[in-house]
Amino acid sequence: MSEIVDWVAVDWGTSNLRAWGIGPDGAVIFEKTSPKGMGKLTREEFPAALAELLDGVAPSRSGALDVLICGMAGARQGWLEAPYLEAPTDLRGLLDGAVRPEMPDARIAPAILPGVCQKAGADNVMRGEETQLLGLAALTPGFSGVVCMPGTHSKWAQLSGTRIEHFSTAMTGEMFEVLRTHSVLRHSLTGDLDGPGRSEGFAAGAAAGLDRPEQLLGTLFQVRAGSLLSGRQPDWCAGYLSGLLVGTEIGSNRHLIGDQPVPLIGSPALSALYAQVLEMAGARGEPMDATAIVLAGLKAARSFAA
Repeated sequence: MSEIVDWVAVDWGTSNLRAWGIGPDGAVIFEKTSPKGMGKLTREEFPAALAELLDGVAPSRSGALDVLICGMAGARQGWLEAPYLEAPTDLRGLLDGAVRPEMPDARIAPAILPGVCQKAGADNVMRGEETQLLGLAALTPGFSGVVCMPGTHSKWAQLSGTRIEHFSTAMTGEMFEVLRTHSVLRHSLTGDLDGPGRSEGFAAGAAAGLDRPEQLLGTLFQVRAGSLLSGRQPDWCAGYLSGLLVGTEIGSNRHLIGDQPVPLIGSPALSALYAQVLEMAGARGEPMDATAIVLAGLKAARSFAA
C-alpha cells in the first residue's frame, strides 16, 4: 500500500539519510532512515538511494513527489553542488538558491537547499546548519542572539530573526578523534574510556579550557603527563581531553555570550556537556530538539518560495 503525502523533507548527512513524509496540514505522516549518507555514496548512487528510501510513497496530488533536501547532498562531493548564500543573509531565501538534480525516476522531484558561506572577515562555510537556524527562527519568533551547534565541526552563529549575521567553526569533535587516535596522547587513551573517572576528568579539563583557552597547545600534553606521573586512568584522560577542547571552544567564544540562554542544537548527550560547561562559565545553555529544529527549517524554507 502506498503512503500518500503532500511532500517529503530530507536531511542528508555525511553518515545517514533521514526523510519525513509531510501531510497537507504539515503533520509528519512517516519517518524513514537509511545508512546511505553522503560519505558512502558516489555521485551516481544518490538517485537510487533516494528512490529506495521513498519506495511506496506517492504524492497527494497529480504530478511528481516534491522532495526538499538539506545537508551534504548539496556539497561539492555530494549529489549536485548547491552554491552557498553569502552571509550576512536572510535565510528565507534558501529555496531561491536550491538546485534540482536530475532524477531518473520522474515520479520524484528533488530540490537541494544551499549552504551559507562567509567571506568578509574570515572564510567559513556551513551546510545543513543553515536549515536548523531557520528552524530555530521559525520556532522562536523574534529570537536574536548567539546559537551554538555542537558537533564534529561546531558552529557558533549570530542570528537575528531569520537573518544570519556571521558565524565561526570549531573543529572540536574532529580534534578529539585525531588526538585520540593519531597523537602521542593515544598512549593514555587505551582501555575503557567511559568509566567513572570520565566525568571528573571532563570537569577538570573544561575548567582549564575556560580559564586559559590561549594555552590549549601546552595544556593538551597534561593528558599524557597526568597518566605517567599521577596515575590518571584512560577514562579520566578521555574526559579531560574532551572537557579541555569544549572548554577552550566556549572560552574562545565567551565574548559572544550575552545574558540570555544559548540555544544548543546537537545530539542530546553533546548538548548536555556544552550546557554543563556554559554553566561553569556563568552562562546558560538551552538544549533544543535537533529533529524538530531541522523539520521546522525545511518547512519554513518551503513556505518562503518566491
